[in-house]
Amino acid sequence: MDGIFWLIVVVVMAVIEIITLGLTTIWFAGGALAAFIASLLGANLLVQSILFVVVSVVLLAVTRPLAVEFFNKDRTKTNAESLIGKTAVVQQEIDNLKAAGMVTVDGQEWSARSADNTVIAAETLVEILEISGVKLLVRQKEL
Repeated sequence: MDGIFWLIVVVVMAVIEIITLGLTTIWFAGGALAAFIASLLGANLLVQSILFVVVSVVLLAVTRPLAVEFFNKDRTKTNAESLIGKTAVVQQEIDNLKAAGMVTVDGQEWSARSADNTVIAAETLVEILEISGVKLLVRQKEL
């Protein structure tokens, strides 16, 4: 009976993965497959369960980062994401304590904050490090 249970788990996890395409349950299907094979070899339920957990976690830890990188390589960045790494010009002094600062990048004005909490003067070139909400986190560009 254990084998049938694990086989059902494999099928259910595979179906969920096919429906969602989110790389969330395929790892557990692999763990259930390992437990199914163990049940065919006569292992008891405790060994099957431990094998399920260990194989699922190992598959998740080892292969998920590779799969995510492989599947996301052709992903198009959104407009905001495409700003990361670009150079902007400070229009209004950036001072995190005063919650002030504006930059212009690609002809658009953005609120900005200093990533390292330094005050950055107007007309300074800055590099965009990340986006937090509707604010750009920047640092003064090295010359």
